[in-house]
Amino acid sequence: MKAEKVVPVKKNEKHTVKIEDLTHEGMGVAKIDGYPIFIENALPGEEIEIKIHKTGKSFGYGKSMKRLTSSQNRVEIKDENYTRVGITPLQHMTYSSQLTFKRQQLRNVLARIAKMPEVPVFETIGMAEPWGYRNKAQIPVRKIDDKLTTGFFRKNSHDLIPMENFVIQDPKIDEAVVIVRDIMREFNVKPYNEGANTGNLRHIIVRRGYHTGEIMIVLVTRTAKLFPTSKILPAITEALPEVVSIIQNVNPSRTNKILGSENITLWGQDYFTDTLLGNTFEISASAFYQVNPQQTEKLYQTVLDYAELTGTETVIDAYCGIGTISLSLAKNAKEVYGIESVEAAVENAKNNAKLNNIDNVTFEAGLAEEVMVEWSEKELAVDLLVVDPPRKGLEGTFIEATLAMMPKKIVYVSCNPATLARDLALLSEGGYSVEKVQPVDLFPQTNHVESVTLLVKK
Repeated sequence: MKAEKVVPVKKNEKHTVKIEDLTHEGMGVAKIDGYPIFIENALPGEEIEIKIHKTGKSFGYGKSMKRLTSSQNRVEIKDENYTRVGITPLQHMTYSSQLTFKRQQLRNVLARIAKMPEVPVFETIGMAEPWGYRNKAQIPVRKIDDKLTTGFFRKNSHDLIPMENFVIQDPKIDEAVVIVRDIMREFNVKPYNEGANTGNLRHIIVRRGYHTGEIMIVLVTRTAKLFPTSKILPAITEALPEVVSIIQNVNPSRTNKILGSENITLWGQDYFTDTLLGNTFEISASAFYQVNPQQTEKLYQTVLDYAELTGTETVIDAYCGIGTISLSLAKNAKEVYGIESVEAAVENAKNNAKLNNIDNVTFEAGLAEEVMVEWSEKELAVDLLVVDPPRKGLEGTFIEATLAMMPKKIVYVSCNPATLARDLALLSEGGYSVEKVQPVDLFPQTNHVESVTLLVKK
């Protein structure tokens, strides 16, 4: 029988450790008798006095009590609360070291999961000003000290920490959240009580066009009633003249999902607009639109560079959303086919094609893996496939349909290095060569990294 592995530390013990590495989430890793301890706000090379606060069979967690030495990659943090709620887990790192860390994440998974250590991973494309970049805020509403309050949940909990300045959001959005919150207080709107499933206002969502300045307000409520709308709406539009759309989203479920399925247009239009790479886009309340517009342009430009379209190609853009990549590709392609599962986004995409006078794009509503199977059975001849899947990556049936079609090139936009590496291994086995990977930092101060990978048929 194998001897039970002995955990060499106990809860509440104090130890002095040296940080050896970072996890993919950006936590420091120290080892005590080979047993890994993960520590927030810690950087490689630093010596730290820690207190053990959780142990498991294979690893534990420690809290930094006193830093004895500091890394040259450390900067002063803006506010501990940002780490507590998890919105800026890397705020203690210099920005250049964040970019290096993100590149290394991709190199690690390509070597470990895809078994492709030789694939070039270029330096991460960063931002000149890596703060105040987010064009969308989804802010929970709760009652604290008998007042409707906005803020953010402490990590791994539903305890709201009151906050007004989120530092990574467009400052105009932070201002708008506070204005809407104060209006809700003024008219005695009842904040949501999660435990009792009572009250009404669950979230305030603000979306803003980076280039247009247009603002959409989404009020997420438990019930379809929202009183007194006749006073709330003029108060919002008077205080925020940039608002073009006020939507009520009804979410009656006891769930962690922010949005429900019902949208009611309370005022203005049911979308706001923004521009990206010279195209104008209508964006509805439920539609996906990248949250960092400055870096999205760099991300999509990399897609166009890797595509190298000449005007003769047939292209599929899977997970196309409101058509942001499809319409950029269409300008230099013969025909583009977009696939998207969210029907409202498909409607946006069709409108966006008309808005930009682009007539060589066809948008199909459906699950990407199902539509791809249909098209492969119809033997659609495809020169280029562009994919931008959610974090879970590509479905097995999607990859099978792709290998049946065998487009000459695949450009894979990924927001999750681990699932990217898994999918690259499968596509490589199926007959593709993985040529190069370009990381792009869409989420400064966080551990997330987007990337664009070029695959070519062998």
